Amino acid sequence: MDGANHSVVSEFVFVGLTNSWTIQLLLLVISSMFYVASMMGNFLIVFTVASDPHLHSPMYFLLANLSFIDLGVSSVISPKMIYDLFRSRKVISLRGCIVQIFFIHVIGAVEMVLLIAMAFDRYIAICKPLHYFTIMNQKMCYLLLISAWVIGLTHSAVQLVFAVKLPFCGPNVLDSFYCDLPRFIKLACIDTYSLEFMVTINSGFISLGSFFILVISYIFIVITVCKHSSSGSSKALSTLSTHIMVVILFFGPCIFVYTWPYPASHLDKVLAFFDAVFTPFLNPVIYTFRNKEMKTAMRRTCNQLIIYRRIS
Repeated sequence: MDGANHSVVSEFVFVGLTNSWTIQLLLLVISSMFYVASMMGNFLIVFTVASDPHLHSPMYFLLANLSFIDLGVSSVISPKMIYDLFRSRKVISLRGCIVQIFFIHVIGAVEMVLLIAMAFDRYIAICKPLHYFTIMNQKMCYLLLISAWVIGLTHSAVQLVFAVKLPFCGPNVLDSFYCDLPRFIKLACIDTYSLEFMVTINSGFISLGSFFILVISYIFIVITVCKHSSSGSSKALSTLSTHIMVVILFFGPCIFVYTWPYPASHLDKVLAFFDAVFTPFLNPVIYTFRNKEMKTAMRRTCNQLIIYRRIS
């Protein structure tokens, strides 16, 4: 692990998504549209929650932070991928590759913890409604947010503290369209079995562990909801369905990429493309189109912006 000074590779070459220029053009249009839409949608959610007093509650506080993280998800991979679709030779520097890996894992881990926090918020709201504002106070919200960032930074730093010391002598071709840690490690000039095992345990544990925590939480919540027959319970069940949908869309690709023992390059790329392009767009769509309060607040915010623009 002490061979960092012996690296002769200064850049990596991406194989990309496809060799067909027709398909690349199609992917360019699709990814550009979804990138702009996800950036605008998530920014609007953050701005709406921050500016509308009716949304100053724990649930919307966590939703705004999830949208802020989705802005990061969109920005870490998509701009470079879209730019590379214009080029026949897709390259990234060694330092740029390490930086991309660092932010991918920070943002990914933070989003996992935020999804758990949102499940915890719904559990308290549905299973212990009388104690909701006592438990989910401002202090608890900030504690959950700080914990998410501490876990995310620790998760990413633990892996990269070893990866940055790896020597690279060639080849320098990554069969991907972004820098992912498993393929990055395999290009090192030394035996990296122990490091690959550590990455699988680290990333696989946080993905599977978070997923099972969420599944167990939602099982308890659904059981509690099913015991009631009021209209409020049906509304709660509708809200839960959106949360479960987001969890499946986010964790499915992560679990497959980091825990599946038989890597499939093409399937990995499809799942990674879906995770990078569609998931940040689907989160605001799922949370806003099925939430009347959020849609009303967003319309109110947009109207205020239009009025302000006309006055100015």
